[in-house]
Amino acid sequence: MSAEALYDLVVDRYADHVNPGLARLMGFAGFGVEVSAQGCEITDHEGRVFLDFLGGYGVFSLGHSHPDVIAAVHAQLSAMALSSKVFFNPRLAELAAKLAEIAPEGLQYSFFSNSGAEAVEAALKFAKAATGREQIIATEGGYHGKTLGALSVTGRDKYRTPVEPLMPGARFVPFGDADAVQAVIGPHTAAVIIEVVQGEGGIHVAPAGYLARLRDLCDQHGTLLIVDEVQTGLGRTGEMFSCVGERVRPDIMTLAKALGGGIMPIGATLGTAEVFSAVFTKNPLFHTSTFGGNPLACAAAIATLEVIEREGLCAKALQRGEQLMAGLRGIQSDLIAEVRGRGLMVGVEFRMDDVGELVIGQLTKRGIIAAYTLNNPRVIRMEPPLIVSASQIDQAVAAMAEAIAETEALLAQLPAMG
Repeated sequence: MSAEALYDLVVDRYADHVNPGLARLMGFAGFGVEVSAQGCEITDHEGRVFLDFLGGYGVFSLGHSHPDVIAAVHAQLSAMALSSKVFFNPRLAELAAKLAEIAPEGLQYSFFSNSGAEAVEAALKFAKAATGREQIIATEGGYHGKTLGALSVTGRDKYRTPVEPLMPGARFVPFGDADAVQAVIGPHTAAVIIEVVQGEGGIHVAPAGYLARLRDLCDQHGTLLIVDEVQTGLGRTGEMFSCVGERVRPDIMTLAKALGGGIMPIGATLGTAEVFSAVFTKNPLFHTSTFGGNPLACAAAIATLEVIEREGLCAKALQRGEQLMAGLRGIQSDLIAEVRGRGLMVGVEFRMDDVGELVIGQLTKRGIIAAYTLNNPRVIRMEPPLIVSASQIDQAVAAMAEAIAETEALLAQLPAMG
């Protein structure tokens, strides 16, 4: 089949059987059909090679097709792919023990699911069950998933309004404002859910002392602190978990995305002994998942954690992130409002709407994949694999400078065109 025929077939099937609106959007943006990927590069149907600076929104921290993770999954596949759910699962037990070893102190137990949204659903359910309370405090601009429970604490009306009423009891406060939390927290508050770096909110980093203050407020009111590390966890921000840098221990922590090494989907909800005892003592089957914690996914996650530690990817993320932000801050353009981030979770915010979309198109033309954040389209996110090289960082920065310059030229023509 020719490249053109393959593209037409896939796009037609998207339009007819997947999502017609998405087919139009991706076609307009000029995205092709991905056919292979290795390391930091993706190859499309025409043989074009793209440098992946989106990284699956944080999934591909080890890059694409990491050989150690693939080998672990192959070995497990030859023995047992899925668990019967009747016998003990040794891979699940091994992964849970490893997470307890590396997680913030006290997060002794893990429940495994298949995605970040599922991990958040479990976190919310556990918090309400453990406390007997109904209120959840979340942040404006926060993003925790699009399933109904997770959406209830996701801070953008565009996704919430069409399907309301959602889970009752959610209360939103400005991100980074501990005083706003203090004003609404009380005897009915089950949990405060927070991201240390808001991903879809526009790569906003929590101010110093913010998490510590939330921890104190939660302790004062018998409220649980949920830290959503689905995007920030496992080295992305330069530490294994972003809350570690704030010296804050959550009661519940969620993981997903990078946990499967870019090979298998897996989510995890970690909690303290107090939380898990309150949730599961009376009914060990209070919360279950058919495919959660399956041997293939657990084998991938175990191998992923080994690679992150062995290759020092937390330190590499911090080093390469500093290089990336320095390069982006060096771009001279009136279109740029701010460059911010932590580690290899970096955002470029523009001063006007729609500029981000134009720049992304220009980046794609230059062989760089990026995207804007869902809750703030003015911000382009750059989340390359943690294995990205210094030369690849330089390549992306140079492409960004060219993309912004061409966007400026296009915008300058608009008055004349009108």
